[in-house]
Amino acid sequence: MPPDAPHPLLRLNKGQERRLKSGYPWAFSNEIAMKPELRQWLPGAPVRLEGDDGWRFGTFMFNPRSLIAARLLDRDPACVIDAGFVRNRIASAAALRARVCDSPYHRLVHAEADGMPGLIIDRFADVAVVQANTAGMDRLLPEIVAALLAELPLRAIVARNDSPSRQHEGLPEQVALLHGETAECEAVEGGVRFPIDPLTGQKTGFFFDQHPNRDRVAALSGGGRMLDVFCHIGAFGLRCAAAGAAHVTLVDASAPALEHAARAAAANGLSDRVTTRRGDAFDVMTELAQEGERFEVVVCDPPAFAKSKKDQAAGLRAYSRLARLAAPLTAPGGFLFIASCSHHAPLDMFAAAVAEGLHRGKRDGRIVYTGYAGPDHPVHPHLPESAYLKGQLIQLL
Repeated sequence: MPPDAPHPLLRLNKGQERRLKSGYPWAFSNEIAMKPELRQWLPGAPVRLEGDDGWRFGTFMFNPRSLIAARLLDRDPACVIDAGFVRNRIASAAALRARVCDSPYHRLVHAEADGMPGLIIDRFADVAVVQANTAGMDRLLPEIVAALLAELPLRAIVARNDSPSRQHEGLPEQVALLHGETAECEAVEGGVRFPIDPLTGQKTGFFFDQHPNRDRVAALSGGGRMLDVFCHIGAFGLRCAAAGAAHVTLVDASAPALEHAARAAAANGLSDRVTTRRGDAFDVMTELAQEGERFEVVVCDPPAFAKSKKDQAAGLRAYSRLARLAAPLTAPGGFLFIASCSHHAPLDMFAAAVAEGLHRGKRDGRIVYTGYAGPDHPVHPHLPESAYLKGQLIQLL
């Protein structure tokens, strides 16, 4: 094999080049000339990907077990995927966050947008939490750990390799301390401190993506009553309490999440203005309306209702129902912030579902802000899947 082509060659089926020629960084298994011997290739190993017409697309990592069979690593088909490659990508990601983030609490690596397909790294000052959601990144975990330690002053690195996406890659689940002796840490945002245990919490422990939206909602909450539905550990609610909300009600189905939120409220001296209510969000919202409760600020930040294309219709109905139930709970002149983290609920469809729900809830309003994830969650320009989060701040009249 010539020196400028160090990786095995993979070819697309005839006529499957259009999307990749436009910049799309993935090739699906049905787009690849999948010869029987390819099934035996090591999942995650680098390959050269070429079109049937000989067009060179670059170096990809290949997993014959995954629907997304090839993911772009570099446009250079001779790119060497080694410790130096990983160190350069981690350094580039860290340099961006140093410019766009105002604290060491942020998403450090956001998968394809940072040139590391399927890799998520969240930073909590001196602790990093890693999710390697693809076979290629899983193979590179030792190099990723070494690069993180070389780039940042970290005392601990945690692997939260327990996401459902690993199953699609044929990878086992793993939660482990990769470096250090203890991983307990905190997330600090808007002056509020949230205790985090990355080894036991949900996902990487904290949802940094809503940071700019929490800033905006908290700024509206002074002196009013606030309802935080699907609160998780209470990030929206506690930010509002710290910003001067008269009272905050946190709602979640998870007892551990509410206990965590209560501990965070106590640690920040906010317990006297924060209460928790456990239960199904839709049921609790119905009960609150029956009790005649009204809030100046209502936040509905649910988990993904449309996790796949087949779930889209049902997910959009759920967002509509959520808006309908939130409508009577929002005081006249108050604000509703409703969000979706479902890529399969694009903004136009999500907005239409919310509008329908408000109409069914017999409320008029005006959209004053449409929010997305912060700049520590960059979007790959050719991969709309990486622009998953959207939210609307609506004043109800």
